[in-house]
Amino acid sequence: MIVVHHLENSRSQRVLWMLEELGLDYEIRRYERDPKTMLAPPDLRKVHPLGKSPVIEDHGRVVAETGAIVEYLVEKGEGRLGPPANRAAVLRYRQFLHYAEGSLMPLLFTTLVLGRVPMLGKTAQKKFRPMIEPHLDWLETELQERPWFAGDEFSAADIMMSFPLEAARSRAGLDARRPALVEWLERIHARPAYQAALARGGPYAYA
Repeated sequence: MIVVHHLENSRSQRVLWMLEELGLDYEIRRYERDPKTMLAPPDLRKVHPLGKSPVIEDHGRVVAETGAIVEYLVEKGEGRLGPPANRAAVLRYRQFLHYAEGSLMPLLFTTLVLGRVPMLGKTAQKKFRPMIEPHLDWLETELQERPWFAGDEFSAADIMMSFPLEAARSRAGLDARRPALVEWLERIHARPAYQAALARGGPYAYA
């Protein structure tokens, strides 16, 4: 049984969704953020020294970092949701698997933090947000060419891209000006496994 250490309103929702898509059995251990700081509780450090989520445990093995967990689960699921068959799609799969956390999320996270800084934070946020626009423009053109990020089939790359694009829809300017991205979000939200993960995971602000 895979144990998911699940923090509310966090990247760990993607892990629950991945497990539902693969039909793997799992158990959830829930953690709530500090209502004032919005940080994860200290109990998560008992699982992993960094005290971050998501973290999974499987047969005594602890795996942290969303991308690493997703790759682990692809192997566990005998390759399902993994790299597509053709070379171009494989390269896109790898690109978006890493781009989600490596390039897009740092910009979105900085925007969130600046929005919580009194007085000067809002001003800094307005200057910083335009840096996100080229990313959204590029992603829009990518999804104008094919239905999913890697190619013609839904994959783990789409699961990885969900959190940053949901965050962008919520607070960073993703709107009807980019219909391909909005339509992609609507399609992933309609997936039965996504809905099942929401039901099990509890409140999720970006759904």
